Amino acid sequence: MSVVLYGSQSTASLVVHWLLIELGIEHELHQLDFERREQKSPGYLAINPAGRVPTLLIDGQVLTESAAIAMHLADLHPQAGLAPAPGTAARGAYYRWMCFCVYTLMPAYRAWFYPHEPAGEGNIDAVKGRARVQLEAAWQQVADHLQDEGPYMLGAQLSVVDFMMTMLMRWSRNMPCPTDAWPVLAAHARRMKDRPALAEVYRREGISDWT
Repeated sequence: MSVVLYGSQSTASLVVHWLLIELGIEHELHQLDFERREQKSPGYLAINPAGRVPTLLIDGQVLTESAAIAMHLADLHPQAGLAPAPGTAARGAYYRWMCFCVYTLMPAYRAWFYPHEPAGEGNIDAVKGRARVQLEAAWQQVADHLQDEGPYMLGAQLSVVDFMMTMLMRWSRNMPCPTDAWPVLAAHARRMKDRPALAEVYRREGISDWT
């Protein structure tokens, strides 16, 4: 199987890179330089017209969207146990929390990091203020869930949801109220950060913060 990942340091490609290493999948990594706008180069746009990362090529098939790629990798490697069996109650919870990442957390982060996009330069402060409220409310919901049903998002079972959540927790590290402010979230993150595969991702991508 030929696997090629296009990503960039500290972006949504991190979770895909992490899972490739966690699952022991041999792959080729292409790190795009966003400062040089390599994600908008003609060569990359020919692969992913959206000009975003990650893009994963598996035997030539182009896959985009970090959550979708993560779920697909789990399904391709069921022996790792990172996704519950289809049709089970746990599978329903798995879909719920993956969609929570995609529809609740990620759009709020987008508004925080790119506040000019939804309402223009004149409304940056208002957009960031609203995004912060949304993110803190969402993380409180996750913290309450972990407190009641942890230690992982699906209880005792480690799953792709935990990898996604950890990446998104990291995105808050420089915000006024990072996820480390919730002890239960900090404890979850610690369990995930202690996994050797994440240390290897950090090494390969040259990341040294939030360790």
